[in-house]
Parts: sequence; C-alpha cells; structure tokens
Amino acid sequence: MALTLAEAAKLSNDLVMQGVIETIIQDSPILRVLPFIEITGNGLTYNRENAAAAAAFFSVGDTWTESTPTFTQITATLTIVGGDADIDNFLLNTRSNVQDLQSAVIRLKAKAVQQKFEDTFLNGDTAVDSKSFDGIDKLTTGGQIATMGANGATLTLAKLDELIDLVKLGGPDLLLMSKRTRRTLNNLARTSGTFLQTDRDQFGQMVQFYDGVPIAVSDYISDAKTVGTSTDCSTVYAMQFGEGALAGLSAPGGLQIEDIGSLETKDATRTRVKWYVSTALFNVLKVGKLTGVRP
Repeated sequence: MALTLAEAAKLSNDLVMQGVIETIIQDSPILRVLPFIEITGNGLTYNRENAAAAAAFFSVGDTWTESTPTFTQITATLTIVGGDADIDNFLLNTRSNVQDLQSAVIRLKAKAVQQKFEDTFLNGDTAVDSKSFDGIDKLTTGGQIATMGANGATLTLAKLDELIDLVKLGGPDLLLMSKRTRRTLNNLARTSGTFLQTDRDQFGQMVQFYDGVPIAVSDYISDAKTVGTSTDCSTVYAMQFGEGALAGLSAPGGLQIEDIGSLETKDATRTRVKWYVSTALFNVLKVGKLTGVRP
C-alpha cells in the first residue's frame, strides 16, 4: 500500500519525527502528494507498461488479430540521501531549552534532505550521478513530450490543454511548473477574462487549479534551459500518482533520524538524518512534459 508522508506521520509515535515530516511536506509540493511504497530489500523490479492493448470489431468468419500491452522490465534501486548534524555540547548544556535546539538543527537538516530529494525527483540523472536516481525529466520520453516549438515560445492555454491530455486514463493529479511560468499562466487567465480556481489543501494552504488540476511550483525547475536557439526556456510537468502510475519507493520506516551520540574528536553530539528512497514509474502514459516554455 502506498502512503504519502503526511499519512505516514500520523502512524508515528515519535514527536520529533512527526515534526520533521510536517516541516518537509510544508515546503515541498511534491512530498505533500507523492505516495510512497515501502519495499523490502534494496530495490524493486517491476514491469513498466509502455503501450496498452488494442481491441477491434470483427465480422463472422473474420481472422482475429492478437494485441497485448507491451512492457519493459525496470529495476528501481533504493538510494541513500541524508546528512549529519552536529550540535556543540556547550550549547546543549547552556541553552535553557535543549529540546528546542536539537529540534531546530534536525529540522534544518531534514529540510536539506527534502531539497535534495525534490531536485533529484525532477532533474536526477544516474549518468551524471550514479549514486542518485533518474528524475521525471529523464523518465518522460517519446510521445509524452509536448513542445512549444523548435525554439520555444510563450505558454498558451491550448498547449497546456495538450499537456494535460498526454496523461491518459484519469488525467494528471498535479501540474508542476516554475514560478515564472505560473506568473505567465496567471496573466493568460486574466487576459482571457477568467481566473484560476483556488481552494485550500489539507494543510490549509491556498492552491490554484487549472481545469480542475492542482498547480504547484518548484524552485528546481530551471528557466534557463536551451531549446533550439533559445536559452531562456522552462518545462511544465503533468503527473498522475499511484501504485500503477508514479510513486516513490522507500525502505521500511521511511525517513529516519538516528542518534549517533558523542563524537571522539570534538565536544559535540551528532544526529543523522537519512532516507533510503527512489521513484518508480509504472506506466509511461502517467506523466507528460511541455518543453520550450519561454517568458
């Protein structure tokens, strides 16, 4: 069963862990909605669906044609992301509230882990960093890519509709874009005489919707990609989440906080924040991207 981090936090009795998860999901639109599947072992081998089976009408006596879906066997290996946080023992002993200091340091380290995950979730490339995992930008290929043109162009609502239509069997659960692209989309909506829908999510934050699909922004989507002769292009992603679509993979226990204890070479106490994590795309038709989006 796949659970989001928010739901996993409800099952934890560790108050520090709950606080850490609340911190990282507040800052990450991806981790607020991405479900994670806990797996045993260091990886998951699964069949990625590339194309659906076809059906047809036949007359009496016709020769029936066979059609089955096509798959590619994929192995997603868990990666290790994390970091150590050292707290000077002098501060621990002289601060009036030790727990506040420890919590603050742990939350800052957890935020760094969240930022590294989000960057890799979007832009990860094992050809560049073999210790990481492939991100959505690399996983989205072939007919799941729409383009604004050979040299890019300003976003249009028609192209955004085309992107949404690329995600088959249910449509996308999220549109992810840069802040610059969201400003362009807001301007497009105002120019057309309408406004994007807004509502509050489960965390009380205001969320915009386009055609019923939530819109989120990420600081890790570049506005300086090269498309043709243009070097000021960005990308918009459409994603559907779930065990048959796009999901995260995690070792049992998810994000972990480990108390390493006192250090030998300095007067400090070390805490380690670590996560054995990866992603799995079970069906290529569940993601899409629109490239060449210019200001």
